[in-house]
Amino acid sequence: MLPERLLHLWQRRRVPLAWMLLTRQPVRLAVALAGISFAGVLMFLQLGFRDALFEASITIHRLFDADVVLISPRSTSSNAMQAFPRRRLYQAAGWQEVASVAPVRWNFVQWKNPETGKPRSLLALGFDPADSVLLLPELETMQPKLRLGNRVLYDRLSRKEFGPVPEWFEQGREVRAQVGDVEVKVEGLVRMGASFSADGNLITSDRTFAKFRNSRGGVGTTNGSIELGLLRLHPGADAEALVRQMQAVLPPDVRPLTKDQFLAFEQNYWKSSTSIGFIFTLGAAMGVVVGSVIVYQILFSDVSDHLAEYATLKAMGYSHGSLVGVVMREALLLALLGYFPSWVAGLGLYALTRSQTMIPIAMTQAMATTVFCLILGMCTASGLLAMRKLNQADPAEIF
Repeated sequence: MLPERLLHLWQRRRVPLAWMLLTRQPVRLAVALAGISFAGVLMFLQLGFRDALFEASITIHRLFDADVVLISPRSTSSNAMQAFPRRRLYQAAGWQEVASVAPVRWNFVQWKNPETGKPRSLLALGFDPADSVLLLPELETMQPKLRLGNRVLYDRLSRKEFGPVPEWFEQGREVRAQVGDVEVKVEGLVRMGASFSADGNLITSDRTFAKFRNSRGGVGTTNGSIELGLLRLHPGADAEALVRQMQAVLPPDVRPLTKDQFLAFEQNYWKSSTSIGFIFTLGAAMGVVVGSVIVYQILFSDVSDHLAEYATLKAMGYSHGSLVGVVMREALLLALLGYFPSWVAGLGLYALTRSQTMIPIAMTQAMATTVFCLILGMCTASGLLAMRKLNQADPAEIF
């Protein structure tokens, strides 16, 4: 005979009724899991693209070695950076908190694929090679090469449509290309990253940048103007307080921002001034709707098929709440089983997207948690709707 304690545990054991009801019809379970996984993949893709857009929009902005950034108040985003007078930067250098300043040219130029000759818009940054502008370790040795005329550094993470520049350069070939009407030579490769606004990037000196401006299809601003002014402060200086002082003193043709405000300036454009964020969020919402309909149909059919069994359990003394718990456990199991395949598929699709588009899309903990909560909420809501059918499980009526 079993010991008394084991016998007591055996008598108190719970029958995994929810699991048995789900696995009783494997085909129906497989269809349900496929539907939930599809909805999860749709959520991962839509929310992933949305977050990647916001992150990619500041790929270049993050690289600037600055505590305060000056821009034109007419600038709306990196797609439309307007120029402001260069002298404003040197006025800002008069504050005692400022350690150094650096003017930067920023605009899009027409790069011709050196293999096919096909033109494509590419972001060019121009600055004095003596200035420390970007947080790129490899620039320290390559930047002096930009002192020579018509020399550029090419972003190896640019899209392949710009030509096989990294491959040719690493093979030891001399790489030359046309920027507008100016022939340039690639002196080195850097790692910056493409974004939604720029598929490729190059770095050059301010003098070479001026030649781009003057060439056909150039950037078209005057020598006395710049698009960005970078200010590096002394250690311990309060960037926010300095920005407030500059806003009160400098003329209205320049706008000072802390680096964090500069990043937010770009991201806010994509969040509020375009419909892209709304579109991706709507796509994720549609995934929730599709998944909810599928889970509701599965749970409703399960309750309908076993209505007599539920009525029998009620006749045996089971409360309505305990039967509701069975349905809710089924919903929880569907959420857990359907989430894992969608998470694995999301990882694969993110990797494929990164390799093909260079967009910084990644599976973060916040993203994984958000999608799981959406799937859990989707299954829970569907379970609550399906429970209404349990009200019909009346032993007196069924039997």
